[in-house]
Amino acid sequence: MASKHKSTKDPRREELRRLGERIRNHRKHRGLTQENLAESLELSVAYVSLIERGGRNPPYTTVVAIARALGIPATKLVADE
Repeated sequence: MASKHKSTKDPRREELRRLGERIRNHRKHRGLTQENLAESLELSVAYVSLIERGGRNPPYTTVVAIARALGIPATKLVADE
């Protein structure tokens, strides 16, 4: 039986953490609070916070909506630069 605990980091978790970090950085650069961003997206502040911490895997449509709210192309959130 497979163990639930892995000795190495799950690369998917790392991707979500990096996505959240990019969102947070762009949000702060725009001078927005999590509350401002959440309100513009009609999402809860708790959900935005979880996304920024890498605790949620937002659907594609949410990532695109976040990018639009931040005034940037979605590729800025998902591509390593």
